Amino acid sequence: MVIKLVGWLVLLSALAFAGLFAHLLYREYTLPRPGTYTAMIVLGAQVDPDGTPSVQLEWRLSKALDIYNHQRLPIAVTGAKGTDEPASEASVMRAWLLERGVKEEDVMMDESSFNTKENIANALTLLPQGTKDVMIVTSDYHLPRALQIARDQGLNPSGTGSPIKPEYWLKNHFRETLAWGKYLVEKVIPLPNIDF
Repeated sequence: MVIKLVGWLVLLSALAFAGLFAHLLYREYTLPRPGTYTAMIVLGAQVDPDGTPSVQLEWRLSKALDIYNHQRLPIAVTGAKGTDEPASEASVMRAWLLERGVKEEDVMMDESSFNTKENIANALTLLPQGTKDVMIVTSDYHLPRALQIARDQGLNPSGTGSPIKPEYWLKNHFRETLAWGKYLVEKVIPLPNIDF
């Protein structure tokens, strides 16, 4: 009886995971075209041991720079310093943007956020009061959930996703599927404040 129950639980878990994985891919590949926006939020990613942005983070920053070069607007960069990082993600992002011509007064940074929900909430406090129409820049697999979290916080978000290295596609999508599961469960049951 117990073995049968465990078998059913494993099967249901696998089906739930497959459903969430399909949901993630659907949301990722059917994103709406960006609308209007008056500010930008760039979400952090790993900083390399030498203090430079990882490839994934640099690709996010390159997207943000392209947008800024077409439309000057306030940018909030977000991300705390992880235990394996020499500096906060936000400070490295800000320095990268300033080195490439973004005006100092246009870049604000949040160095205290450790997950997507905190990234967006803290960034919002840095942007001009009343900002609702924002462009969120992150990696393509992460963008649908970031947009949903921004909507949950009362924003009218648009988004653009940067690519990821092909060899990390499965790993990143696996983790993001778990993050979607946590996000959906938190709608019903509060969980510890962690991110995948």
